[in-house]
Amino acid sequence: MKAAQRQFTTISGVPIDPVYTERPADIGLPGEFPYTRGIHRDMYRGKLWTMRQFSGFATPEETNRRYHYLLQQGQTGLSVAFDLPTLMGYDADHPMCEGEVGKCGASVSSLEDMEILFRGIPLGEVTVSMTINSPAAVLWAMYLAVAGQQGVDFGRLSGTLQNDILKEYIAQKEYIFPPKPSMRLVTDTIEFGARHTPRFNPISISGYHIREAGSTAVQELAFTLRDGIEYVDWALARGLAIDDFAPRLSFFFNAHSDFFEEIAKYRAARRIWAYCMRDRYAAKSDRSLKLRFHAQTAGCSLTWQQPNNNVVRTALQAMAAVLGGAQSLHTNSLDEAYALPSEHAVTIALRTQQVLAYESGVTAAPDPLGGSYFLEKLTTETEEAAGRYIRRIDEMGGMVAAIEAGFPQTEIAAASYRYQREVESGERFIVGVNRFQSDDQPIELLQIDETSAAHQCAKLAALRKRRDNGMVCRALDALRRAAESTENTMPFLLDAVRTYATLGEICDCLRSVFGTYQETAHL
Repeated sequence: MKAAQRQFTTISGVPIDPVYTERPADIGLPGEFPYTRGIHRDMYRGKLWTMRQFSGFATPEETNRRYHYLLQQGQTGLSVAFDLPTLMGYDADHPMCEGEVGKCGASVSSLEDMEILFRGIPLGEVTVSMTINSPAAVLWAMYLAVAGQQGVDFGRLSGTLQNDILKEYIAQKEYIFPPKPSMRLVTDTIEFGARHTPRFNPISISGYHIREAGSTAVQELAFTLRDGIEYVDWALARGLAIDDFAPRLSFFFNAHSDFFEEIAKYRAARRIWAYCMRDRYAAKSDRSLKLRFHAQTAGCSLTWQQPNNNVVRTALQAMAAVLGGAQSLHTNSLDEAYALPSEHAVTIALRTQQVLAYESGVTAAPDPLGGSYFLEKLTTETEEAAGRYIRRIDEMGGMVAAIEAGFPQTEIAAASYRYQREVESGERFIVGVNRFQSDDQPIELLQIDETSAAHQCAKLAALRKRRDNGMVCRALDALRRAAESTENTMPFLLDAVRTYATLGEICDCLRSVFGTYQETAHL
């Protein structure tokens, strides 16, 4: 009897044939619609991707020192990681924050902390990405206020605010307010950005966390692009013209381990978005049609077993992002299955990007894999599979309605379960985990000083004593009235942070108007 032949598929389950002999007659050129092969004609021949290492820990003072170190080592953009209390809209001295201050990112409770975070860093010259979502408008107001203190005109600022609340309900679960008022705050930032910060991306529509929650590549692509469609719909309902804001929408994708599937995902993403902007929304500007994205290597693929293997995983995933045409890239550190990255580990991660950029030769040709029979077929199949999900969500009434029905959450949970079963059964190999196990060698780990929380609380107490609390109360009252109306909240948030109202005080003000969100179970 013949042994059963092994079936090859991508992680998403797309079958892989033994050989491919056909491709589309004309796949176009880089820089040409529908941008399958890249949004720029020359791609990295003209300009390398931005090397933007995500970083933040303990206090703003310590994180500021890490930023100066990374810039000295050749990093070309900053990406701010905030701690859990900041992500949830709490001040460092709130009782809910005990044991969490500074543990997974920098602790920022006030404009004073933001001033320290960017001390000595010229915001008019360095691009800054901030990974913050539910209280994103508040942290962005703090950043803008610091830029103003530095004398930098808002028109010169360049960077990205993550600000993607829909993926919080879908995957990451770091939300504060219910979906509709949260979408109102996001739309406020998009409107404010279109009018005042023409070089800054007010949102990074993020599939990364959807993938980290266990989705397939196809689900990541579909849910992310459908989130983007939802934000466009809300901005249009606000009265904005598509070409006034669409060029500043950016995306954030995961770079996972299935090398060719990941490259196909990025190429399909550009094609879907280009046709969507042209045909669904009648966008006229080429810039509106071009999907720009940041990529980060897959945190969920890192293993605590044999952690040095993570250097290889990260390099392969980074190569997929580069071959897929990323505009900026973060490479994970080998120790992140244990802790926030040490200086040694983050330097290796940055050097990985630099080796790819300067030694590998991949920057010489735009879309060097374009025309591969296999890759072109996989790109088309990925596009078609994502399109089926997008149409289904359209039929449900949009992404907010789909989230409230639990549709994307249920789909991701099922995919995550299937993947874990494959690993546990040995059907899917993970080197060092269920194959080729060996004893691990100890590695250097970053330790967060437990005095960081006390330091942050002491700073807050001193700030509240010396600020003009009457001005704080008036600014918060004005913000509350704006939140109760239909006014754009961004000018009022700027006024509030400039009085040194704290993050927690501002979010409590918004909680009093919007309420908070509690997810219900979906079977």
